[in-house]
Amino acid sequence: MVSPTFVRPLAYKSALLSLTRYVRAYSSQSMPTYEHLLVSTPKPGQLLVTLNRPKALNALSSAVFVDLNDALRKFDADKDIGAMVITGNEKAFAAGADIKEMKDLTFSKAYAEDFIAPWSLQTSQIKKPIISAVNGHALGGGCELAMMADIMYCSATANFGQPEIKLGIIPGAGGSQRLARAIGKSKAMELILTGKTFSGKEAADWGLAARVFESAQECVEGAIATAAIIAGYSKVAVKAAKEVVNKSQELGVREGVEYERRVFHGLFGSKDQKIGMSAFASKQKPQWTHE
Repeated sequence: MVSPTFVRPLAYKSALLSLTRYVRAYSSQSMPTYEHLLVSTPKPGQLLVTLNRPKALNALSSAVFVDLNDALRKFDADKDIGAMVITGNEKAFAAGADIKEMKDLTFSKAYAEDFIAPWSLQTSQIKKPIISAVNGHALGGGCELAMMADIMYCSATANFGQPEIKLGIIPGAGGSQRLARAIGKSKAMELILTGKTFSGKEAADWGLAARVFESAQECVEGAIATAAIIAGYSKVAVKAAKEVVNKSQELGVREGVEYERRVFHGLFGSKDQKIGMSAFASKQKPQWTHE
């Protein structure tokens, strides 16, 4: 949830400008503007969201999540968008939560206002697939945000961790739960109790990340390429696929298989099922209606 070490300004303008130019180069239409985000459409059907607090290494705060949640909600409802990518810059995906916001927080205020709960919106309300493209530091809340995505890509030198123990607290946005599910209790326990960090290569080796890349640009390009593939399929089937895979994290195998089967049966009521199977039988490319 927080980064005790890296939430501070550093001199890395050249690296930031390199990735920012790359992100902006793709933008093909007028997009909403945010204080803490850059949003663009690299190609039809894709949304690229770039965290943009460079002086604070993209430190996360309630204000950042107001912007992020607004963007995710808007484009989740946009019929032209099929998949989303969240990234940062070459130096930091998000180096942690903004300690200034929480250092004087009291229990009663945190509990009464359900502090940090809105940070997990994308895992419960966003129906379209989200890919996190992680470069640089992803610590505390940054690591948690990366893990909230449906698919995580990272560069080999990305720096992950849940170092909250060093500040006398614990992860608060799902870090203990998602990390343990992804890499196992023992390894997650070691990382959370010691505050040790781990690399992008280790994240991929342990199964936390789906793919690892040599450079930041390759990581973002890889995420965009995967988003393009997803956006090219039936939105009805994609939504169903995300739903049933997520259910595997909540249900036992037997209940999960039964749930999957019911959703599978339901897709035979969609137009896209008929289009897809007819196109396959006639060796043609399906022209999805997303119905």
